[in-house]
Parts: sequence; C-alpha cells; structure tokens
Amino acid sequence: MWPKDVGIRALEVYFPAQYVEQTELEAHDGVSAGKYTVGLGQSRMGFCDDREDINSLCLTVSHRLLERHGIEPRDIGRLEVGTETILDKSKSVKSVLMQRLEPHGCTDVQGADTTNACYGGTAALFNAVAWVESSAWDGRLALVVAADNAVYEAGSARPTGGAGAIAILVGPDAPLVFDRGLRASCMRHAYDFYKPNLRSEYPTVDGKLSIKCYLSALDSCYQLYCDKVRERDPVSEPVTLASFDAFLFHSPYCKLVQKSFARLAFVDFLNTPKDRLGDRYKDAASFHASKLEDTYFDRDVEKVFVQLSKVDFEQKTRPSLLLANQVGNMYTPSVYSGLVSLLISKPISELAGNKIGVFSYGSGLCSSMYSLTVTRDTRDGSGLSKIITALSYVKPQLEGRHRVSPADYTRVLAAREHNCHIVPFTPESSIDNMFPGTYYLTQVDEKYRRTYKRV
Repeated sequence: MWPKDVGIRALEVYFPAQYVEQTELEAHDGVSAGKYTVGLGQSRMGFCDDREDINSLCLTVSHRLLERHGIEPRDIGRLEVGTETILDKSKSVKSVLMQRLEPHGCTDVQGADTTNACYGGTAALFNAVAWVESSAWDGRLALVVAADNAVYEAGSARPTGGAGAIAILVGPDAPLVFDRGLRASCMRHAYDFYKPNLRSEYPTVDGKLSIKCYLSALDSCYQLYCDKVRERDPVSEPVTLASFDAFLFHSPYCKLVQKSFARLAFVDFLNTPKDRLGDRYKDAASFHASKLEDTYFDRDVEKVFVQLSKVDFEQKTRPSLLLANQVGNMYTPSVYSGLVSLLISKPISELAGNKIGVFSYGSGLCSSMYSLTVTRDTRDGSGLSKIITALSYVKPQLEGRHRVSPADYTRVLAAREHNCHIVPFTPESSIDNMFPGTYYLTQVDEKYRRTYKRV
C-alpha cells in the first residue's frame, strides 16, 4: 500500500533582516526610474552581510521549523539540502545541520546535498517524496531545506539578487498532497548561468540565453504534463490554465513570472483548434500558425497574451509573488517562497481543494512541472489551518526588517567578495538587528572550520 496523501506537512521560511530599496538602487546605479521596479517587478531585495552564509541560513530555517511545529529530532529519518551556494567542495551542508540532531542520539538520518542552480531544492523535495513512498521508508518524516545567497557583480543582473531559506516537512496525511504520477521534466545542457570560479560568489550569466532556456523548459514541461494527464485519462478534458486554481513559478524576477503565465496562455491558444477560438482571441488569430521556438522574444505575442491572461494571472499567480517582490530571488527556495506567499495571501476557504501547478527551473539546465492538491479540511486545528497559522510571522518580519542604503549594500557585497575563502576570518557586522532565533557566523579558523551562535 502507498502511504496516504504524501506531501507537505509544514513550511518555514527565513529571509535576512536587512534589505535595499530597489527605487534607491535605481538612483544609485544611475539607471532610469522604474527599470528595476516596473521593468523587473521588484520592490525590495534582501541580502546577507558577513554574519550569514549558507550554513547559517539552513541552521536558522531548519531549527525554527522543528521548534515552531514541535518536531522532535527522533521524528526525522531523512534530511536533504538543496543549494547552489557552495562553501566546501566535499562536506555537505546537511552534515552541518546534523548538529541539531546528533546531540539527541539521532544519527540514522538519510540524505545529503543536491545541487543544480535553482533546481536543487526541488530535486531534494522529489527525493524526500520518493523515500516516503519507497520500501526504505521507516515511518519517520523527511525534512527538506533549500537555501541560497543570490548575489551578482555590479551590473544589470545585480537587482535580481536576493537571499533566503525554506524548510519543508514531508510525510503522509499531508494537507498539501503531491499528485502522484503527474510530473514532467526537461533536462538539457546549457551555459546560461553557472559558477565556474570557486573563489568568487558571483556567477557567469548569459541573460538572453537564460530567458530563452527558461521559457523553452517551461514550454516542454507544460506540454508533457498535459500529455501525461491525457495518457492517464484519454476521455478527460484537455489540461489548460483553467485546470489550475493557482500556478507557481520559479521567480528570477516578478515580471518574468507574469510573462511565463502569459506563455502558458499562449500554449493553450496554440493547442486550441482555430475554429474553436471564439471572439476572445480575435486580436491573436494571426499568431495561431506560430512555432513556440520562434516566439521567445516576440514582443507582439508577449504583449497580446499578457493582456489576455491578466485577469487569471492576478487571481492565480500574483498572490504567490509577495516574497519574490519583497526579498528577491532566493534561488533554490524561490518557487517555494511562492507557495508560502500564496498560503498567507488568500483566505483558507479559497484555498480548500485547490489544484496548484508548480514550475521549478534551474539553469544549466534542470526543470520540472508538477501539481499539488490542497485538502478540503479547513477546520481549526486541521493540517492546513496549522500550516497557515504557523506562517503568521512572515508579514510582520517582512515589515520588521531594516533598510540599508545602496552605498552600504554595495560595500557589504564588496567586502564579502574580498573575504571569500580568506582564513582566518572574523565577521565584523553587528548582530543587533537580526531576528530572534537566527544563527550567525562567529569565526572561520585557519583550517576553514566555521563556528556559529544563535541570537
């Protein structure tokens, strides 16, 4: 027998306690007003100073989840980390997180780190689900942690940075259930975004190629997902955006998410026979003979379908962009910050029974599309109610962050880049403004060993 309703039983999100305003960054960078805010759809960008790194981010979010939900270390049988922020080429971040479990005698914990750009968190999540559904499962829960510090060198990509972490508890009898057998992936070789220089935190980016890869992977995953549904039930209605109550996307920046939603509307349009289009598509009829691969940068197609899909986008995807807009691109946690945002932005009565589409993308490239079904049980004390209630801290902490000037933000990034892999190293930033429960770096000794304390 398969375990019943395997899915997400708890969520925790963490973001740094400081941010830079994108309007101020526009002025500081000398670009036109609105380039980052309107053009990219971003408002604020969170970032790490020298007190935080990938280990501290993961320590913070995992400890907070276990603490907030009363999960005992003995309840965890699998712990896996998805990240592209590498401090060590051998030692996993997962092994660092064992500091929380090992003192309780809990060392029988499967899992390690999973890496491929922004996709690592999804790969770790799939592994956790597979473990729970496998003969290796021993009845315990799986904990998935996804975290990154997303920084870019000075230039056009820098405002698409961010930082944060997500912890996801996976097990049976979950209120957010993975739809079994409905998963479509697209994996290819591409140099759209990569990090070949291990002495730098900054990636090498081909911006135009990255957008093309993202949209191409989205097309492939969506078409394949639709095909798999049809294969499972040949007499069912074809899958379209109307089949979903919400749709989440990996968010490099919010404007690309809106264009991606419009892209799926365009695919639906192309999949509809011309004689069934109706008046709604009268302004788009000339695009019906288009090939998807010829339209990645077609502004006319984009403009028409952004407008045609605008109402659905506002209902199904806009609520998922709160954290992306306020914190920026978290990399591996990005699409799951969208899930958190959705859960805290809609009334529980509107979430009950929802079908949620999820598209995860990581450069290089790895991508997948799958779906979640939300339980219909919205009673006080239900699993869904507990998840949403436990996330009540998110909005107050977003507003409780402190603003840093672009000049100071730039100095922080310059100092991080200068001190990257320098030992011994002692951080200098203050811990006064950190959120309670945050882990912070105290020292890196001459053997590159890192020590942490908790606020």
